[in-house]
Amino acid sequence: MTETTPAAPPPLRHRRTGEAAPTEDFVTPTLRNGGGTWSGLPPLLLRLHFYAGVLIGPFLLVAAVTGLLYTATPQIESVVYDHELRVTPRGEQKPLASQVDAAREAIPGGELVSVTKGAGDDDTTRVTFDVKGLPEGYTQTAFVDPYDAQVQGTLRTFGEWLPVRSWFDSLHRTLHLGEFGRNYSEIAASWLWVEVLGGLALWLGAPRGRKRLRKWFVPRRGPKGRGRTLSWHGAVGLWVSAGFLALSATGLTWSAHAGVNIGKIQDSLGGASPSVSSALGRGAQGGGSAGAASGQSSVAPSAAKVDLDEAVRIAGSQGLRGKLVISPPADDKSAYIVKENTRHWPEEQDSVAIDPATGEVTDTVVFDDFPVLAKLTRWGIDAHMGLLFGLANQIVLAVIALALIGMLFWGYRMWWLRRPTRAGGTRLGRPPVRGAWRRVPGRVMAPLVVVTAVLAYYLPLFGLPLVCFLLADLALAHARRHRRSHTEPQAKMSKEVAR
Repeated sequence: MTETTPAAPPPLRHRRTGEAAPTEDFVTPTLRNGGGTWSGLPPLLLRLHFYAGVLIGPFLLVAAVTGLLYTATPQIESVVYDHELRVTPRGEQKPLASQVDAAREAIPGGELVSVTKGAGDDDTTRVTFDVKGLPEGYTQTAFVDPYDAQVQGTLRTFGEWLPVRSWFDSLHRTLHLGEFGRNYSEIAASWLWVEVLGGLALWLGAPRGRKRLRKWFVPRRGPKGRGRTLSWHGAVGLWVSAGFLALSATGLTWSAHAGVNIGKIQDSLGGASPSVSSALGRGAQGGGSAGAASGQSSVAPSAAKVDLDEAVRIAGSQGLRGKLVISPPADDKSAYIVKENTRHWPEEQDSVAIDPATGEVTDTVVFDDFPVLAKLTRWGIDAHMGLLFGLANQIVLAVIALALIGMLFWGYRMWWLRRPTRAGGTRLGRPPVRGAWRRVPGRVMAPLVVVTAVLAYYLPLFGLPLVCFLLADLALAHARRHRRSHTEPQAKMSKEVAR
């Protein structure tokens, strides 16, 4: 008797388009893997990836769009505020004290915060005042022509950001909703890394057969459909995953809730950023507070012999160069603080404290001596804001933002293509199969729960949405069981009547 090989079953096809179902799906490894310690994880990852993508996706989309707009602000500011920022070099510059006097006339009643001397001969001098009535964190800045001490204009500033950049910065961070709005950006940052790592595990873990690397990195060509959409979603995500993870990590460092916890961890590891001390008579080794001078009044000590220009000269003798920010003494027990403010590569962030009576340098902090964690934090934040590598940094951020927008579009499209098309069916795609957590062995699930709980503690806006996902999932399951308990008896009665 001749043994025959059974014919392979025909491929599954989409009921509406007739397209063959993709053989390389995120679900595939979960169906083919018959056992093993990690066999239950892919379905669990898939369900979490799905829910987070659907429900956190809008937060990520807003963050990507507002971040994309923010990347163009340096060029916009250079055009909009060219008159305030640039002058024509000519002759000798006026003393900084004369420039401050001119700024005081333009902003009467303000309390001097700092004087910023530009790095170039064509830069104006920024004289910044704390003015009553401004929102928290905002100041009023006069832009003075250093060659004739004439005020070119005054603008409301947020740190060193001018109005255009501060508006887009606030849009990206808070949607102009104040402290409450910071929750949106923290949710996005808290879940972006989860989506990325989960997606990478699913994409790289799916069986590929031959030409594995090509299928990982190169999107599939061919007819439109869920298979090609999935290929673009996975391949582009793999290419840009490092950028996504970097934005998530740096975004969390200055978030409202997680940022505090991260700061505590960094401090406990000895990675806090040191700051120069303004206190006279006890030179702190990087442990003082430069803010003691930078946010106070400009009342100079009666015995002061060092003016602003002399403070700049002394700072220059200590190796400080480029854009310098000078904070005047707060009282007769405080020093000048002079800081470098060059935030592109290589960063120049040295600072010194200078006794206004003697000109003695009482404290010094050098960026090269920062702890590694503090340097990484500074570099990461400046890269996140597009400052570290100038225009190239901005272009990379724009590409990452566009990639994230594309990832979200492809993700929602796959969900749409999964929807049933029969009359009376739901309009939305079905989620992955429930109960995936039951397939995970206890020796894997136990440490997974512990790690998740720790992360939820330190990243509360990761933990709270996760709890909401679980509750919503349970509620949907209960509603589905309740619906079946009513529909199944009715279906049986209909069959009996038909007989």
